Amino acid sequence: MLAPVAIEPAVLFEASLEPVRHVVDAPPFDEILASPVFGDPDFDADVLTWVEYWSVEAASAMPSILGRMSAFEERVDSTLEVAGLPPSLRFLPLIESGYNPAAASVASAVGMWQFMEATARGMGLEVTRLMDERRDPVRSTDAAVRFLAELRESFGSWFLALAAYNGGPTRLRGVLRRHAPDIEPSDSLFWALREHFPRETRQFIPKLVGAALVGSRPQAFGIGGPESPMTFAHDEVTVPDATTLDVVAFAAEVPLDEIERLNPHFTRGMTPPGREMGVRVPAGQGQVFTRNYADILPHERVTFVEHRVEPGETLSHIAVQYGVMVADLTAANPGLRPRYLRIGALLTVPVAPSVRGGAAGT
Repeated sequence: MLAPVAIEPAVLFEASLEPVRHVVDAPPFDEILASPVFGDPDFDADVLTWVEYWSVEAASAMPSILGRMSAFEERVDSTLEVAGLPPSLRFLPLIESGYNPAAASVASAVGMWQFMEATARGMGLEVTRLMDERRDPVRSTDAAVRFLAELRESFGSWFLALAAYNGGPTRLRGVLRRHAPDIEPSDSLFWALREHFPRETRQFIPKLVGAALVGSRPQAFGIGGPESPMTFAHDEVTVPDATTLDVVAFAAEVPLDEIERLNPHFTRGMTPPGREMGVRVPAGQGQVFTRNYADILPHERVTFVEHRVEPGETLSHIAVQYGVMVADLTAANPGLRPRYLRIGALLTVPVAPSVRGGAAGT
C-alpha cells in the first residue's frame, strides 16, 4: 500500500508544483511516482488538474469508489508486490472502472481493468456467451498485472507501458517508429511525444498520479472514508456441470445477490455446461453448500435455459416443449410481446420451479 500523502491539500493547488516530486513518501520505492518527468511544468500542471478533479468534481463519488476498492485492494496489492510492480498501480482500476467488475465502456472494454476482448483472450482470460473472465476480479487482476509487466519489459519505461495499456501497443509502436526510431525509451520520451497521442492517452498518466495522490489520503482532501466497505472473503466450491447461480445460493443458504457479487463473470447466471467449475460462496458457507448441493438432483441444478425462437414458433409451442406455463415464460421475459415473437430472439425459460422457489426464499 502507498504511504500517505505527506503535504496538505492547499499546497497541491499552488501554481508551483515543485513539492509534488516528494508528495508520496515511498518505501516501497515506486518507479512511476519517482519518474524524472515530475518537475516538468506541463506535467505538474496536468497532475494538478487531475488532483482537483478527483478531490472536487469527483469527490461525491469517491467514497463509493473507495468502498468497492476496499473489497479488492488486498488482492491487487499482493499481486503487484509478488510481481515487483509499482504499488501506485493499485489506482489503475480506480481510474479505469471505479473498481467496478461489471464496468463496460463504449469501446467494449470490460471489467475492473477494462480489457478489450482480444487482449483478454491473449492473456488467457475466457470470454464466451456464458462466462467473461474480464469481470472476474481475481482472474482479471492476475492477467492485468502480467500484461503490465510485459508492457514494461517491452517498452522499457513505465510511462510508455501505461500509454500502451491505454492506447494499445500497436499505436505506441507506430508513434515511436515514426517520431523516435533511434531514441532510447524513457518516461521523458513519452512526455516529449505526447502530442502524437489521443488526449485520453496523453492524460492517462497524470490522471493516474492524481488519483494516487488523492486516493492515498482522501481525508486530507476533505473526502470521507470508504462508503460501506466491502469484503471479497469467500470459499471456493466446485460444481460438476451446468448449475444456475440461484441453485448455488439455495445450496449455500445465502441470498442470490451475494453469489452474483462474488461471481460477476458468470454473465448469464449459470456455470458452463459439460465441465467442472469453481464457484465462490461467502466465507464459511463452503461446507453448507457441499452438503446441500449433494441432495439436489442433476436435472434440478439448472433453473432456467435459453431458447432461440425459430420460424413458426409461438409462446404456447415453446411452453409445451419445456413443460412450463405460458405465464412462467412471460414472467421470465419482461416486456415480451407474445404475438410478435422475433425470429432469433433469446427467451429465458424457467424450469425446476421447486428449486427455484426455494432459492428465491433464501
